[in-house]
Amino acid sequence: MTLNEHGTTMKAYVYHGAGTASWDEVPHPAMTAPTDAIVRVEATTICGTDLHILKGDLPAMTPGRIIGHEAVGTVTEIGSSVTTVHVGDRVLVSCVTSCGSCRFCHDARYGQCTGGGGWILGNEIDGTQAEFVRVPFADNSTYPAPAGVSDEELLMLADILPTAYEVGVLNGGIRPGDVVAVVGAGPIGLSAISGAKLFSPSVIIAIDMNASRLEAAKQFGADVVVNNSTEDPIAIVRELTGGLGADVAIEAVGVPETFELATELVRPVGRIANIGVHGKPATLHLERLWDRDVTITTGLVDAYSTPVLLKLLVSRHVDAKRFVTHHFALDQIAEAYDVFSRAAETGALKVVLTQQP
Repeated sequence: MTLNEHGTTMKAYVYHGAGTASWDEVPHPAMTAPTDAIVRVEATTICGTDLHILKGDLPAMTPGRIIGHEAVGTVTEIGSSVTTVHVGDRVLVSCVTSCGSCRFCHDARYGQCTGGGGWILGNEIDGTQAEFVRVPFADNSTYPAPAGVSDEELLMLADILPTAYEVGVLNGGIRPGDVVAVVGAGPIGLSAISGAKLFSPSVIIAIDMNASRLEAAKQFGADVVVNNSTEDPIAIVRELTGGLGADVAIEAVGVPETFELATELVRPVGRIANIGVHGKPATLHLERLWDRDVTITTGLVDAYSTPVLLKLLVSRHVDAKRFVTHHFALDQIAEAYDVFSRAAETGALKVVLTQQP
């Protein structure tokens, strides 16, 4: 079933190898399974992981692949086995695809799906930075757009908010009264701050080297901000905690230095939640950690929290719109990448790219 006729080609942002991508004319996506849907992309965004891809940090990404794993759009075609998604529906396309049948999907660990899902969009298959995208397992991998929520608000639930909530806040086990240190005040770090606030910590400390991002961290709910280009975050956190350290340290950057800093910030019997995407090895100082009963968690988002976050978005307990700092037309994507990649200069948090009707 289809919404309307479309051409045989479309435009998309295509990866051509480390350091190179371009806005190209490519074949229109075609369904390959009865569980597929085709979605017209009306809003998409750029993730920090996409910057890692362009650097060549993710070997699964092969030249010729369309980048992107976040979208809001309208369903234009569905396969014969699709039952919960209908042509004409406005939907959120999750960054994680779920087959719904494998052992991990049964455990709501969709990021580890072994039935053809997981993080595949813009990674193992063509992604969402395009005019149209094929979404496998559409019944399990899209969410109906609630009334009264804008495309750009909804788009923030495709990746950054569930990622920070699951891999940072929930994995970190934040409890009322905790001291939480968030290393990195980019979009993921700010999402972690927003999610942490839901659990009433006593103090949230944001650590970054960029003054504009630290200012943003204050707006998102950080009680203390530390510029680690001029200040000593370890000394400051220990001073705030009577020498103990943070109950929870969240790493939200993905470089060795920030992970190692997180391990220095945490108290004995504390928790370290690593969210950042790491492209290089980091040193794990077990000689200093082994006897302190520290828990370290890592993870790829499963997006099991998306229904809860949708409720919080509708009830305005989560403010997603404030993440968006820049808007572009979809065919301005190269300019959007430039602005997003120079966030320290441009002040970019999340850029939103929209396709005109």
